[in-house]
Amino acid sequence: MLSIAMKYNFDEVVSRKGTNSLKYDFFEKYGKPEDALPVWLADMDFRVPIEVTQKLIDIARHGIFGYTETKDDYFHDLLHWFSQRFDYAPEPEWLIKTPGVVFALAAAVRAYTETGDSVMIQQPVYPPFSSTVTDNRRNLVINPLVERNGFYHVDFDLFEKQLIEHKVKLFILCSPHNPVGRVWTKEELVTTSELCLKHRCLIVSDEIHCDFSYSGYTHRMLATLSPEIAERSIICTAPSKTFNLAGLQIANIFIQDAALRRKFTQAVRNTGYSQMNIMGLAACQYVYRYGHDWLNQLLAYLSDNLSFLRDFLKQRLPEIKLIEPQGTYLVWLDFRAFKMDDAQLNDWITHKAKLWLNKGTSFGCGGEGFQRINIACPRVILEKALTRLEHALRQ
Repeated sequence: MLSIAMKYNFDEVVSRKGTNSLKYDFFEKYGKPEDALPVWLADMDFRVPIEVTQKLIDIARHGIFGYTETKDDYFHDLLHWFSQRFDYAPEPEWLIKTPGVVFALAAAVRAYTETGDSVMIQQPVYPPFSSTVTDNRRNLVINPLVERNGFYHVDFDLFEKQLIEHKVKLFILCSPHNPVGRVWTKEELVTTSELCLKHRCLIVSDEIHCDFSYSGYTHRMLATLSPEIAERSIICTAPSKTFNLAGLQIANIFIQDAALRRKFTQAVRNTGYSQMNIMGLAACQYVYRYGHDWLNQLLAYLSDNLSFLRDFLKQRLPEIKLIEPQGTYLVWLDFRAFKMDDAQLNDWITHKAKLWLNKGTSFGCGGEGFQRINIACPRVILEKALTRLEHALRQ
């Protein structure tokens, strides 16, 4: 049972078929059977707050969709959100809007490094981290996260060794981490940052999942750790994961240092992109203005979904090990006890369990034998997915 009175109905099953949903309408393109249950892609199956929907309807009724910019109230709504939830108070001039965080990561790679320079990431991690580096002809340095007894941590000795040996210019941090679910402690973030400062390495911090921390864990925005760290970091945020706005393409990037900000702005301009999507700007402002209660109730619902998943695995699927998430709604599952290679595991999940999950190897080294599941869905869908796993295994 949820511990608070629920105003919003997250149990409602909303059909997304026929909406050109990447998650629900592209089975053939991705080689999946039509009867597979999609619990993979990192978007949620929940409606946004009604105030957001109404605002977008009002814009559509107006019927004119010309070039659009934001005024002071847009920033004030962002400031209220981040200051209230994370004690982070950026200045208006630090803000640069982009059509997404991945766009911003690629812009940062081009802004702060040259062809052949080294950029470091920590795998297993969100796949575009590596592609934004290699697609821009930079040298990809992988600092593998270390998994021990269901817990991931950073090998800081190796981290510093790689910074030195590869002369790393840029480190892309995933915080909270997707897919392993770590919410980094203050001590871990400080150690990481100070090593980067010591070796003159900039930090791009992808904090798109910042709003998702489970009880007992606290997300700390990197720029709040110290003035020195704030000056050498690029903070990437977006409402897309928190409020399911990925299709509206809006992100808010905060860069405190003026010189770094100029370089980043020029890299964005070099792409030919200028004004953001009118709907994205409005939705972003309204979720940050009106979405506090919605998110608080969503977090309670997700926590219950996680408890349901944990209990189901323990009681009925003990062969599958849960990597206990501290944040995000994306859960990393360990199938290594099945003794299958990854091709066999992917085939079994797709064609025997009739599920569409994210295969672990897509997240890079350390993903072998793992799968990622999205629990941001109505409970009945999550139960159906787990029941399919159980039936396939017992057969």
